[in-house]
Amino acid sequence: MKALQDRIVVVTGGAQGLGEGIVRRVAADGASVVIADLRYEQANALASSLSEAGVPAMAVKADVSKREDVRHLVESVVAKFGRIDVMFNNAGFNKPLPFFEVDEDNFTSIYRVNALGVMVCMQEVGKQMIAQKTGGKIINTASIAGRQGYAEFAPYCASKAAVISLTQAAARELARHKVTVNAIAPGVVVTPLWEGLEKDMIDKGVIKERGEFIESFSSNILLGRPAHPKDLAGIASFLAGPDSDYITGQVIMCDGGMVLV
Repeated sequence: MKALQDRIVVVTGGAQGLGEGIVRRVAADGASVVIADLRYEQANALASSLSEAGVPAMAVKADVSKREDVRHLVESVVAKFGRIDVMFNNAGFNKPLPFFEVDEDNFTSIYRVNALGVMVCMQEVGKQMIAQKTGGKIINTASIAGRQGYAEFAPYCASKAAVISLTQAAARELARHKVTVNAIAPGVVVTPLWEGLEKDMIDKGVIKERGEFIESFSSNILLGRPAHPKDLAGIASFLAGPDSDYITGQVIMCDGGMVLV
């Protein structure tokens, strides 16, 4: 029997990058998957390909910073699958600006998705898990940027530090309902998000060409290379499965040894 057999797993930001890597891994481990993303066509294409391979899957368009969208997501999943066993709060974005150019719009737009979005999803899914009375697992995507600040993207760092604190707070609140809450903290991961970061940095004149920024950041990784989504997918599956039942309120660093805490 596969580790996640018959589990209903929801992944926000699941259409590409790390989210897609998580979706594919939990599906391979036996889960039914729900891909929640603003990029509905891309999410639906992924869900369709999984369905064709025999994996129960569906896509839902959702902006995690909007409570009505998150409620619709929960209702859609329950209508199709009957419950939610695992929630990956993975959706997030970054828009880097030099430290002294960060303004209210930049700060609040990042914080609204990365921090408030995690809070809203934990609240709405947490209430559903409590009502089910069968326990559950919530896994949030934090970051090395939640452990130390970088001047190039201060609001992103603040938002990911908030994810760590929110993970701990939710773990305390939900433990009595047999719901565990943990976080994964990636380092440098080769995804479209990082590609967008480099483009923004080039546009701002901070770097001159693609690859320069990721190479400079990766130079401090003890294992000598940036991660790919598959490098984190195993930890994601572990936290979604029964072997992690006695772990809650924790942040698991998966950065190749970039930040030692």
